[in-house]
Amino acid sequence: MTYLLALDQGTSSSRSILFDRGGNIVASAQQEFRQLFPQPGWVEHDALEIWQSQLATCQEVLQKSAISASQIAGLGIANQRETSILWHRRTGIPVANAIVWQDRRTAAYCDELRSQGWAERIQQKTGLILDPYFSATKIKWLLDHVPDARQQAERGELAFGTVDTWLAWQLSEGQLHVSDVSNAARTMLWNIHTGCWDEELLACFDIPRAILPQVHASSHRYGQATIFDPAIPIAGMAGDQQAALFGQACFKPGMAKNTYGTGCFMLLHTGAVCATSHNGLISTAACQTDERRQYALEGSVFIGGAVVQWLRDGLKAIAHSTDVEDLATTVPDSGGVVFVPSFTGLGAPYWVPSAKGAILGLTRGTTVAHIARAALESIAFQSTALLQAMTKDAVAPISELRVDGGAAANNLLLQFQANLLGIPVIRPKVTETTALGAAYLAGLGVGVYDSVEECAAQWQTERTFLPVMGREQAADLMQQWELAVGRVR
Repeated sequence: MTYLLALDQGTSSSRSILFDRGGNIVASAQQEFRQLFPQPGWVEHDALEIWQSQLATCQEVLQKSAISASQIAGLGIANQRETSILWHRRTGIPVANAIVWQDRRTAAYCDELRSQGWAERIQQKTGLILDPYFSATKIKWLLDHVPDARQQAERGELAFGTVDTWLAWQLSEGQLHVSDVSNAARTMLWNIHTGCWDEELLACFDIPRAILPQVHASSHRYGQATIFDPAIPIAGMAGDQQAALFGQACFKPGMAKNTYGTGCFMLLHTGAVCATSHNGLISTAACQTDERRQYALEGSVFIGGAVVQWLRDGLKAIAHSTDVEDLATTVPDSGGVVFVPSFTGLGAPYWVPSAKGAILGLTRGTTVAHIARAALESIAFQSTALLQAMTKDAVAPISELRVDGGAAANNLLLQFQANLLGIPVIRPKVTETTALGAAYLAGLGVGVYDSVEECAAQWQTERTFLPVMGREQAADLMQQWELAVGRVR
């Protein structure tokens, strides 16, 4: 048998999944790591801890499956995207903690750039909204605030990477400093039209070109993961959301997926057309299997499944994240409670970095079950706002939504989602589509698969959720949601 190893490095955990050629899971392992909150609005990770947790899951998967490195044809990496790491080339030691995509410390700097008229120029070149979410302002912050970092960077002694680049560096024992187009497109330094690092933006953010990685197609033989014996080719790399779009076999314009993870990320494939959003979405690079550019429209919700973690850890309302559905189903509806979980600001399509979370509509009759139900519904409301924006921008009609991610196991959530959207919501048999996308990219890179059509043929439906709510009622609920969002803005 030929196997493919996928590394799925997420915001709260690292996973490794071994797939066979048929796209079936052979073995998997997962390890959580610390979330660091040094100040309000700041979110950090220890990059060495990310690597150690990822390595541990690789070793566990090989041990569990009794598969040797010699049987693995290729390795693919999918990763949390905008999280920024700066390290010493000679030692491989980070200069500071990684600044996570959720971090808002550069909000004031973004306001400054906006007042200088940079927002439109940045969006034209990168497809992105000027926001602390993306890597450029995080890199600048590290260069400006870590003692001697800027001088070291200018001498070529430091390397920057999003998490894909960091993992490739570690896997290759410092031989590879690489990224793919889908990750580069999230830095706010990559011109998605010309396909290169943009000199004007590097000058704007005062970032030395020398720290940036080489960028290739998402399916590409990057080099060898020499930590394995024998070495395994690293042949696939993509940001987690683009990897999930690929794993969902959304290869054609008009195909859309939504991932319910820590955040929610909806992507609509637009093919060779880079669609410009006029409704608060971003244009981004989709996975490339060759030199032909591919694009997607994306909406990012900063707090999706993380609202359930907050119910567990902050409110102590549930013992385990999986308990939320049972608690929410003890009431027929949210009892008029609307939960806006903007703990780290509001993402698309609103873009309000300063927004704080709020629970509205509380009465004496409100129970923790109503709050749990409103928390789940908040995930669907935010996702519906994204799809409505996409429909206005769309280059092709959206007839169904393919879903994945941890919270996609929640039937109550997916039924409510279908009700709000008015289109079928489809859960595939393999919901680990982020890892599957990375495996497919690696498989294409090493010749395990001949074409994307071969990958698409493997995709299967597990369950379809059809809308059962009247459109008028759905519109009323969305109106209540938008009123609540207006309150936190």
